[in-house]
Amino acid sequence: MRAFYGTTLANPLMLGTAQYPSPAILEAAFRESGAAVATVSLRREGADGAGQAFWEMIRALNVLVLPNTAGCHTVKEAVTTAHMAREVFDTPWIKLELIGHTDSLQPDVFQLVEAAKILSDEGFQVFPYTTEDLIVGERLLAAGCEVLMPWGAPIGSGRGLNNTYALRAMRAEFPDTPLVVDAGIGLPSHAAAAMELGYDAVLLNTAVAKAGDPVAMARAMARAVEAGALGAEADPMEPRDMAEASTPVIGKAFLS
Repeated sequence: MRAFYGTTLANPLMLGTAQYPSPAILEAAFRESGAAVATVSLRREGADGAGQAFWEMIRALNVLVLPNTAGCHTVKEAVTTAHMAREVFDTPWIKLELIGHTDSLQPDVFQLVEAAKILSDEGFQVFPYTTEDLIVGERLLAAGCEVLMPWGAPIGSGRGLNNTYALRAMRAEFPDTPLVVDAGIGLPSHAAAAMELGYDAVLLNTAVAKAGDPVAMARAMARAVEAGALGAEADPMEPRDMAEASTPVIGKAFLS
């Protein structure tokens, strides 16, 4: 498996910590998923007196923590949030979200590149939430990022992979860069499809947290990413326009 800033994940599933029905269900879902990374929001940590209890629960899961800058709309806001997150969670990792469109939650890629450069220069290891645009990907790598996290579909939409052509092109364009499909995953089949494209991990939250049974969905997602990764490693056959008999006709008896 590919390393993320020198860290190899035991599992290619990254799981968010928001919107679960209860802390107990969140904890059970994480343990069932086997996720190696938990994304956490600084706003959640500091929202109320329960923040410390939440952080203690996350630490007890024994997973890597990826703080995010969720809800930020300006470079200054994102950079400030990242600094606070590094202090609270004691990690140089930061998932950089810089939202530019209110309805679709599409990232503002212009500000994203600017913020990524600032944070990379300050020693952060940036995981940028971006679009599947190749030029933006090049600019983010030039800014110091060593990981790209293109969206599959808008955050929380559950629509899966809206543009498999572009995601496949990004994998081909950046063969040595760790790539994560982030956002839009709604079903286990979506997660498997992302891994089948050769992506290195999948980050999701709403699909598990908002499922009727989050624990069962976490289990399903775990198996899906494993199946997708194994399928990609097995070098799958290329699609064909014509049928190809699985049983050869050579040696077949011809009866008159």
